[in-house]
Amino acid sequence: MRWWSAANLMSNLGTWMQLTVQNLLVLQLTGSAAATGLSLSVQAAPGLVFGLLGGAAVDRWPRKVTAAVSQATLALVAFATAALVAFGMLNVTLLLVLAGITGLIATVDGPATSLLGNDLVPEEDVPSAIALGSVVHSVGRLAGTALAAVGIAAIGTAGAYAVNGLSFLFVTAVIPFLRPARHAREAAARAAEQPEDTRGGLSFFLSRRSLVALAVIAAVSAVLGRNYQLTLATLVTGPMHGGAGAYGLVSTLLAVGGIVGAVLAGRLRKPTVRLVALLAAAGAVFQMVAGLSPVMGMLLLMVVPMAVVESVCDTATNTVLQTDPPAHMRGRVLGVWRSVSTGWGLAGPPLLGLLVQGAGERGALVLGGAVIVAVIGAGLLAQRRRAVRRAASVPPVRPVLVPEAAYQAAA
Repeated sequence: MRWWSAANLMSNLGTWMQLTVQNLLVLQLTGSAAATGLSLSVQAAPGLVFGLLGGAAVDRWPRKVTAAVSQATLALVAFATAALVAFGMLNVTLLLVLAGITGLIATVDGPATSLLGNDLVPEEDVPSAIALGSVVHSVGRLAGTALAAVGIAAIGTAGAYAVNGLSFLFVTAVIPFLRPARHAREAAARAAEQPEDTRGGLSFFLSRRSLVALAVIAAVSAVLGRNYQLTLATLVTGPMHGGAGAYGLVSTLLAVGGIVGAVLAGRLRKPTVRLVALLAAAGAVFQMVAGLSPVMGMLLLMVVPMAVVESVCDTATNTVLQTDPPAHMRGRVLGVWRSVSTGWGLAGPPLLGLLVQGAGERGALVLGGAVIVAVIGAGLLAQRRRAVRRAASVPPVRPVLVPEAAYQAAA
């Protein structure tokens, strides 16, 4: 697990460095912010369309082989991009094609690498492994974005892509030496002995009320409560009259809170959908208080708990997704999740932007938080009513009357 975490950190550093360099490269080639946004959408779009197929492939293919091949393929794409940049042959069309290929490979690589990490620890430590993955992702995002500027100055754009390719190869080289824990080996043996489950990931997902509830919570939170890069940026630079430095401080506190939350989430042993709902509601309340903050100091006090709760909620969500379904369906469940989360990830920022324009910077935070709390409250109330009806429908246990003669015979 230590080797896997080190390799995963290297991969995350390279990925975020390349993504930052890619945005700068598109701006250099086109001078258009819209084109930059298009490149990000092209890379995310395969997750929306092919997430189901990618998850199904992960369930059917050997996990270590799948992860190794996907990482090696991502390395080839990174090296190809580096060569095109070095020889001056890269244009916007090629860059968009390569971004789309990267997104397509990620539909298999994402669930494969996530589930592979869980296979390396005892079953009771899987929540901690998922939390460790969240920490690695957060640190990789921060450090990779910071290293992008240094990398461009030191080794150029082509060198930054080549470094990312090497990070993928490092993961590929580590995978053959990983040894799954006993529970993972036993689950693989049971899956091989059982007839193949032909149910699609979407039908299975929709049949699990807990997973549907998780998707509703995540969707409403993502659209109305998680895009702090937009809502807090407009709040800080608008009504609070802060500059780039103030927003940079807010962004740093969000990142620190995210790492702290991921570390705290490692203590969760068996998170539930109800816990996710309560955490999402708490985050929405913090968001409403932040929107009403009269001064910058109060906003800064709210930012850290907002990020901590969001991080713990995300880790708990990932734990439920990766442990609640049976082992032979987890890849398909993650594939469904990738599709639906990509959908609200693409639709969320424009919708939230319209809300900011209509309700104002503070109104968007307060109204969005209120809607999140209302939706979660309605869901919890409906769950409670179902539990009451279920309890009422169970017939009472009647005592069995034994005749006195039977007692005497027994005596």
